[in-house]
Amino acid sequence: MKKLDLLAATAITLFLATPAFAQQTTPTPAPADDGQEYQSSNEIIVTATRRNETVQDVPIAITAIGAQELQNAGVDNVRDLEQLAPSIQSSTGQSSATGTTIYLRGITTGGDNPGFEPAVGVFIDGVFRARAGVAISELPELERVEVLRGPQGTLFGRNTSAGALSIYTALPQFETHGYVEGSYGNYNAYGVKGAITGPVSESIALRLDGSYRKRDGYIKDANSSRRFNDVDRWALRGQALLDKGDITFRLIGDYYQTDEVCCATVSVVRGPLAPVIQSIAASQGRTGIYTGPGSDRIQAASPNRNYGEKVKDWGFSGELNWDLGDVKLTSITAYRDWRALRSQDIDFSGIDRAYRDGYRTELKDFTQEIRLQGSALNGKLDWLIGGFYLNEKNDLTDTVRFGADANRYVDTIFAGQLGAAFGTPLQFYGSLGPTVPTLGAALLNPAVPNSLPALQAVYGQLAPLVGCFRAQAGTAPAGLCVIPGYPSTPIPGLAALAANPLPGATAGQGNNNDVFGVKTDAIALFTHNIVNVTDNLSLTLGARWNHERKTMNASINSNTGSCTFFNQVRTGNAAAVAYANVLKQVPGLFNNLFLLSCNPAVNSEFNGNYTDSFTDDEITGTVKLAYKFSPKLMVYGSYDHGYKSGGYNLDQATFDSVLLGGNGAQGRDLRFGAETNDAFEVGFKASPTRAFTLNVAAFYMNFYGLQSLVFSGNNFVVQNVDKSVSKGVEVESSIRPANNLTIQLAYSYIDAQYAKSNNFTGTPLQGQEGKQFQNQPKHTVTGAVTWEPRVSSNLKGLVHLDFRYNSEVNIPSSNPNPVTGRTAIRNEGYGLLNGAIGLQTNDGKIRGEFFVENITNTFYYISGFAVPEQTGNYNGYPGYPRFYGARLRFGF
Repeated sequence: MKKLDLLAATAITLFLATPAFAQQTTPTPAPADDGQEYQSSNEIIVTATRRNETVQDVPIAITAIGAQELQNAGVDNVRDLEQLAPSIQSSTGQSSATGTTIYLRGITTGGDNPGFEPAVGVFIDGVFRARAGVAISELPELERVEVLRGPQGTLFGRNTSAGALSIYTALPQFETHGYVEGSYGNYNAYGVKGAITGPVSESIALRLDGSYRKRDGYIKDANSSRRFNDVDRWALRGQALLDKGDITFRLIGDYYQTDEVCCATVSVVRGPLAPVIQSIAASQGRTGIYTGPGSDRIQAASPNRNYGEKVKDWGFSGELNWDLGDVKLTSITAYRDWRALRSQDIDFSGIDRAYRDGYRTELKDFTQEIRLQGSALNGKLDWLIGGFYLNEKNDLTDTVRFGADANRYVDTIFAGQLGAAFGTPLQFYGSLGPTVPTLGAALLNPAVPNSLPALQAVYGQLAPLVGCFRAQAGTAPAGLCVIPGYPSTPIPGLAALAANPLPGATAGQGNNNDVFGVKTDAIALFTHNIVNVTDNLSLTLGARWNHERKTMNASINSNTGSCTFFNQVRTGNAAAVAYANVLKQVPGLFNNLFLLSCNPAVNSEFNGNYTDSFTDDEITGTVKLAYKFSPKLMVYGSYDHGYKSGGYNLDQATFDSVLLGGNGAQGRDLRFGAETNDAFEVGFKASPTRAFTLNVAAFYMNFYGLQSLVFSGNNFVVQNVDKSVSKGVEVESSIRPANNLTIQLAYSYIDAQYAKSNNFTGTPLQGQEGKQFQNQPKHTVTGAVTWEPRVSSNLKGLVHLDFRYNSEVNIPSSNPNPVTGRTAIRNEGYGLLNGAIGLQTNDGKIRGEFFVENITNTFYYISGFAVPEQTGNYNGYPGYPRFYGARLRFGF
């Protein structure tokens, strides 16, 4: 904390000290050396209120990043924005396509499941992207990015309870322009991208953007020469712009494709089952779990399993703007088709325990938005009304299957436990060979006489039950059963069941297949009005009616052989029930054997067809009051009510089993509820000169029913949390002391936690009441410095540095230690520093630079998790290593 306190104090000192410095500079800088007019940070035009306003005139906490800053920072996708805005961060889980999440002010919803919808809405050229994974594709040349913090549920589509990210790409131009850029770096990274734009008539202009990027993976396989987490992607995007003065129409079509290997992990903490994995792998000449430091970025994987991930994403949109005189009409129509196909070694080890094969998901979205806006009462009222419609089809096919080591893993785990209980190692499925007896055969062992004293000597307190078990199997007289009321007559089939190994899993069994489908129809009507009470005082009033209907269909078809015995117990088969009664006498034995042999993710108990549907209605809104003391200072206060719809966890593991005390699988088991948010914010925006801006916002947000993805010990489920709170302060400053020097500084304090009033007893979140959300730093400092010194009459240099500092965080893995408050995986405070140095022509059309990402090669974890079926084992997703290379760009 001392390092953090010093860093934070330094940043705040800079913020507060700079106005005095800025006042000593020339109020209006001279034009830049290349003759281009300088646009100060407070002059960036944004459309956060669906109106063209400067950042400093909008009573919203917003970070606007211009085209030049994005280019200097090498922003290729949404995740790169973390370096430039402190309140935003991203996390990648089991898949970059379906497991990517975006945080704003500590709030997110995400997981390895397309049924989870984001709390941060992403919009590209006004079009809503339904999932974060759909929005992380390679970005073309950008005009600007707007990060809107806090609920945006009045003007912006669906699911913006935490905020919105609006990305605006470069428009077609009526002058011929273009560029081509190539890059090469370590990890055999290379890429090329370019664009060309120009007119085809006086009123029509076209633009074409394309890119291709490839890079080797940075995580090694301990059992082969393979590498994971590579890059192999390309994109093509075409635009047409019709400009007839009063009418403009922009048509966009794009296609994006990847063929990559993602996402491997590293072992961070090894528990009591790690030796089991190591022994099985060692017998096959492999490493089970790599035990070196996580910074080695090495994972042991099964040679016959991979992390392949292919994505195809295409769509089109049309935006019409029609000036009808006193009224402006805007219509945005869009369609997107996004699909992912991936595989995964889901035991994250060198043994072949389980895997995903041919996991397929597809999202088809049609959206239509219409807005009418204008002014009335001699400019006193700036009004806007509109409507939004979404039709979405979400289809998923899941294929979790057992590998060749499935039975051996279970038998090896229980051999020791059974040995402790029964005096000798035993097994269930016969995978350890004929020298290790099965439990049933041991119970019926004729070498142990049919007398209670003999049974007592071998089985201790279990002797009476073993006596009854033998009597029920017909291998001992009825009189050996001395437990009152316990059946002692022979049970058909029990002797055969006990004398042989239990039915096991055959490699390739499991989901065959699980098919889910969710249809969503969402309708919204909204209005957003600015009342100019005086020239300096404005009141914003907005409201939105949201209506959604979701219908879910699921077809579960698992053929897991090791579920056979447990399904017989569930259906009352007398022989299976008698065998299970013995298992239940050893604490935890029956339940643990069930969960390992017939995991909820592949439990054939759930086979069948399911349907469910629900309807949500919610009214969201905003009230903002802003006062301009002068053109250089505005203060504001606001209240916003946000909303994110409920949904379905598309995973059969969400069903509850009768054998574990549940009421059996039902369609509604997959459903989770909506979340709402009441947010309060006050702030000011100051721009004493064109060379300096200082914006400060303080916020307090109450979330109700927050959708929290948690690990229940066997599977991931969504838990709606009664109440959560995110509060804090954000400070942003832009300084331009000279034409060729720009400094951006920002700081955020975010206290985001589950409210103490929650009662998590008996839930996966037990003990986290009043605790900071995992993976959310309380303190974040970001900054960027760009210096472009004159080198010659035609050339200028480029020196760019950007950094981000995150304070310590608990990484999602285990529940926090009640004494230390720490989870099994944790990041101490760390900083990331990127930089570039190069030369460019004065007009910026030709430039060459060397770049480095993560200059200090800092190691950190992006996220983490408890490995399913491996009690005490925790894995983490390592952050990016040092990447470096060179870029060369030619423009015309």
